[in-house]
Amino acid sequence: MNDYEELERHTDMPVYLAHPYHSWERGSNENLNGLLRQFFPKGGNFKAATGQQVDRAVNLLNTRPRKRHDYRSPEELLKPYMRVAI
Repeated sequence: MNDYEELERHTDMPVYLAHPYHSWERGSNENLNGLLRQFFPKGGNFKAATGQQVDRAVNLLNTRPRKRHDYRSPEELLKPYMRVAI
């Protein structure tokens, strides 16, 4: 996050930086890592994962309701912001 102040100015949103080795400061990231481990166990080789396996995991995670989002999925939350492809 080399130029985070510039990002804050252009988006009018605050940027929060976590300290190295402070996983509790990035709870949602750690939670997503745990969800990914359901599909790709620790110690596995991501190079061995096929595109189909990755696409399946992405689809299942993006359509999975989350408590933090009032039991709506990330897909549902992003739908209003998606552009229709022409």
